[in-house]
Amino acid sequence: MKRILSLGILSSFFFAFTFILNRSMNLSGGYWMWSASLRYLFSLPILLLLVGMQGKLKPVLAAIRQAPGPWLLWSTVGFGLFYAPLTWASDFGPSWLTVSLWQLTIVAGVFLNPLWGKKVPLNSLGAVLVILAGVVLIQGESILSGQAGGEALVCVGLIAIAAVAYPLGNRKMMSLCGETLDTPQRVLGMTICSLPFWLILSAVAAAQGRLPDGNQLAQAFLVCLFSAVIATLLFFQATNLAQSDPRLLSVAEGTIAGEIIFTLIGGVVLLHDPLPSGVQMLGIAVIIAGMLLNCRAAAGRS
Repeated sequence: MKRILSLGILSSFFFAFTFILNRSMNLSGGYWMWSASLRYLFSLPILLLLVGMQGKLKPVLAAIRQAPGPWLLWSTVGFGLFYAPLTWASDFGPSWLTVSLWQLTIVAGVFLNPLWGKKVPLNSLGAVLVILAGVVLIQGESILSGQAGGEALVCVGLIAIAAVAYPLGNRKMMSLCGETLDTPQRVLGMTICSLPFWLILSAVAAAQGRLPDGNQLAQAFLVCLFSAVIATLLFFQATNLAQSDPRLLSVAEGTIAGEIIFTLIGGVVLLHDPLPSGVQMLGIAVIIAGMLLNCRAAAGRS
C-alpha cells in the first residue's frame, strides 16, 4: 500500500511539470505550437531507444503497416488534438487553472463509454457532477464579471477538446492494438503516427517566423523527460502493482489528484502565478473531491 501510494504521488509530482513548464515557456515568450510539437519530437528518439533495446520495435512497425489509416487518424486525435489545445490553453491563465480544468477528461471518459457498447456508469454520475461544479466555481467569476470572460471561455473550450480527444484516441488505439502491443510499444507507434501533425504544426510556426530559442528547447525537453518518461513509468508501475485489487487500484489512480496541488504550489513559487481566489480555491477542492469519488465509484464497479 505504501509503495503504491508513494509511486503514485511521485508520478503526480512529475506530471505537474507539464503544466508548470508549459506556462513558463508561455511567460518567457515561447510559442505554444513549439511547446506542443517539441515534446513529441523529443519523445520519439527516447521511445525508439527504450523499445528498441527490448527488441520490440519490429512488431510496432508491422502493426502500423497493417492498418496505417486508423493508426494515423487515432494517433493524431489521441496525441495531436489532445496536447496541442492543452498547451495552447496555457496562454489563457496560470498553470493551476489549466491542470484543474484538465480533470474534465474524467467527465469525457464517462460519457464516451457508449461508443464501445458500454453503459454510462450511473455510480460515476455523481462524481461527474461534482467535477463540473468545481469547473463552474473556478471559471464562473471571470465569465460573470466580464473580466477576461472571453479568454475564460476559450480556455475551457480548448481543454474540453483535449479532454475528449485524449480518451477517445487512446481507447480507439487500445481497441486496434488489442493484446499484440504493450503500452510502450503503443505509445511509440502513436508518437510515430502523430509525427505528420507535429511537423505541420512546426512548419506553420516557422512560417510565422516564430522559432524556438534555447530556453524553450531546454524546457520542452524537460517536459518530455519528466512527464512522458519518468511520470508515466512511475504511474504505470503503481497501477501494475495494484491491478489485482480494485481498492488499491482506486488509490493508485486517485493519486493523480496530487498534480493539481503540486502544480498550484510550483506555479505560485516558481512562476509567481496569482493565487486562486477563495471561490476558485473551493472549486479546486471540489474537483479533487470529484476525482476521488470517481475512483471510489470505479472500485465499486470492479
